[in-house]
Amino acid sequence: MNILILGSGGREHAFALKLSESKKINQLFVAPGNAGTDKMAINININPVDFAAVKKTVLKNDINMVVVGPEAPLVKGIHDFFLADNDLKNIHVIGPKKDGAILEGSKDFSKQFMEKHNIPTAKYQSFTKDNLESGFKFLDTLSAPYVLKADGLAAGKGVLILNDLKEAKIELEEMVSNQKFGEASSTVVIEEFLKGIELSVFVLTDGISYKILPSAKDYKRIGEGDTGLNTGGMGAVSPVPFADKAFLDKVEELVVKPTVIGLQKDGIDYRGFIFIGLMNDNGNPSVVEYNVRMGDPETEAVLPRIKSDLYDLFEGVAKQNLHEKSFSVTSKIATTVMLVSGGYPEAYEKGEEISGFENIKESIVFHAGTNIKDNKVLTNGGRVMAITSLGDSIEEALENTYCSIEKIKFEKMNYRKDIGLDLL
Repeated sequence: MNILILGSGGREHAFALKLSESKKINQLFVAPGNAGTDKMAINININPVDFAAVKKTVLKNDINMVVVGPEAPLVKGIHDFFLADNDLKNIHVIGPKKDGAILEGSKDFSKQFMEKHNIPTAKYQSFTKDNLESGFKFLDTLSAPYVLKADGLAAGKGVLILNDLKEAKIELEEMVSNQKFGEASSTVVIEEFLKGIELSVFVLTDGISYKILPSAKDYKRIGEGDTGLNTGGMGAVSPVPFADKAFLDKVEELVVKPTVIGLQKDGIDYRGFIFIGLMNDNGNPSVVEYNVRMGDPETEAVLPRIKSDLYDLFEGVAKQNLHEKSFSVTSKIATTVMLVSGGYPEAYEKGEEISGFENIKESIVFHAGTNIKDNKVLTNGGRVMAITSLGDSIEEALENTYCSIEKIKFEKMNYRKDIGLDLL
C-alpha cells in the first residue's frame, strides 16, 4: 500500500508517524510536508487544493489511499473530484465529500443541522447585509458576551467574542457589509455565549459505525492565563480530566449518535473524522462547532495515545467495516506544547535555524512550520514544532515536555509555560 497524506503541519507529521508503524504500508508520501515528515516519507511540493497536481502525484506514485489533513481540500470537494475521475475513482479518500464537508464549510449549515437533529447547541440566528437591522435587534435580545461567527472558512480567525453591545453591532456591520473576513463573512451567525469548560471529542466514522477517539483540550490564546490574541493552538492535553465516563456517555448519546444518524438521514455518505468542539456546562454537553478533520495541535496529543494500527482503521472507513476493527487507547496522559515564531500570531520572520531537537529522547517532536535548506532545519511558519510527552499524570507528562523544550533553540522562540496547569 502506498499512502499520500495532504498537508504540511504537525497534524500531518502525527499522521505520518502513526501510519509509518503499520506493516501494511510500503511507502508514505506527504504533500507538501515539512522537515519532520521528510524523515519517514517522501515530501512532494504541491498545494493540496491543486487537484490536478494531486492527481498527477497519485498516478505517478501508484497511490492507493489519500488521507486529507486540512479542511480546505475537503470543503473544495477533493473527494468528489476523485469519484468523478475514471483514473482516480477506485482510490480511497479519508475525508468527507463536499456535502459532508459543509459541516465545517458553513457555520449556518451546521447550526441548521444541529437544530434539525436535536443536537444541543447555543441559540442562534444568521444574518447578511440585507437584514442587518434584524441582526442588531437579535443582539439586543442577548446578554454579553456576544458571539459573531463568519459563516465560511476564515483560517481560524472568523470568530469574535465581544463584551460590548455597541462594539458587537459595529463588528457585525464590518463583517457582512465591509467583508472583514472576505466572502466568508457575507453571512454571519450570531449565537448566545455558552458557559462552561471547552473540550474536543473526535470521531472516526465510515458513515455507518464509528469509533470515539480520546478527548482533548487545546489552548488557543497566545498568552499565559488564556490572554492575548487567538492562535491556531498553543498546546493540548489528552484525555481531559473533567470529561469522565458519565459525561462522555452523554456526549455519545446526545451528540455523536444523533450526528452520525443525522448524516445518514440526510443522505450524506460521510467517511472520515468529525471534530466536535464541545462545552461542558455542569456535566451537560453543548456543541460549539463541527470540524471535518482532526484538530491541530490536538492530533499530536491524541494519536500517540492510540495503540491500534491507524491504517487498519482507515481501511475500515474506506470499506465501511470499521465496526470489525479493534480499537484501543493507552491510559497514559499526553501533553503537547507548541513552539512558535516570535511575533506570532501577528507578523513573524521565517528562515531561523532550529537546533537541539534531534537530541530529544523523552518526548516526540512533531514538526509543523519547518523546512530543510542546505541540510539545515529552518522555521517556515508561525507554529514551528509541537512537543508531546506521555506520562502517568499530567504533571509527569508536562515535566517531560518542558524538559525537552529547554534543549530546543531558534531565534525569538516563544511558547506558553502554563499548558495543562488549569487541569491540575
